[in-house]
This record gives sequence, C-alpha cells and structure tokens, in this order.
Amino acid sequence: MTSKPHITIRSGGQTGADRAALDWAISKGVPHCGWCPRGRIAEDGILNSKYHLLETETKNYPERTRKNVEDADGTVLLSISDTLTGGTLLTQQFAQRFNKPWLHLHPSLQNPAQSLQYFIERWDLRDINIAGPRLSTEPNICKFVEEVLNETFGEAVLHK
Repeated sequence: MTSKPHITIRSGGQTGADRAALDWAISKGVPHCGWCPRGRIAEDGILNSKYHLLETETKNYPERTRKNVEDADGTVLLSISDTLTGGTLLTQQFAQRFNKPWLHLHPSLQNPAQSLQYFIERWDLRDINIAGPRLSTEPNICKFVEEVLNETFGEAVLHK
C-alpha cells in the first residue's frame, strides 16, 4: 500500500493478539475501536483507558467477541498455531454465522502479510476486527501480529 491506510483496527483488548493489534494501531496513528467486557476486564486485569473500547453489558467474553465480529467489515485471526481453538475459534464461528469475511494467518503460511493485503483489497475492508489467542496461550503472538501489520502496511504508517 502506498498511502496511509484508511482503516480502523477493531479488537477486544485481551492480552496477546488483540492487544498487539491495538498497540500497533496506537503507535502508528491508525484509528482503533472495539468492544470489551463490562469492567474492561482482561486476563491481566483492567484494560488501560488508552484503548478506546466500549464495554458490553456483561462480563461475558463471547458477547464482546460477537459484537466485534458483527460491527467489523471483516475479521483477521492471527495465531502461531495453524489450528484455531478457544475464543479464536469462536470468533471464526461468529464470522461464518454472520456471513462476514474472515482470514486466518499463521507463521507457516508462505506470506501472511501479502495474504492480508489481498484480503483487505478483495473485500474493501475499512473496519478490520483483529483477534487471536491470549498471551498466556501463545507467548509469541504479539511479535507475529506486529510483524504482519508492519509488512502489510509498510511505510504507509511507519512515518505518520
């Protein structure tokens, strides 16, 4: 992509892939939003107010997951494993239920960033839900998310 992307990163704020996507967006000046559980709960405590997330009516993680899938143009699932489990699998199931485009990226794919760029262009995505495993489940997920987003958007956001 040659100019600053016209996207919004949406995520639920959980540790791991969610938080890595939000932190990337904040560091690059890319708008972000999303839903988090009531009380702004996450596996490591209360979410910092720097994350511009709305609270769901309950503390139920699946409610947050569903609302982020529903409100986004499409969902990108990033994981180290090539198999979806837990909340990441639930996210994919919600995307299928609501007939929303989704893409699963993992390091064993030949070029995850190129796949993401094609996915965004094919579906003309502007509001992208990014989800994946918690940090406690996949300790290396944050680095993978950051690498994929940097490679996908390159210089377009590295010099805001």
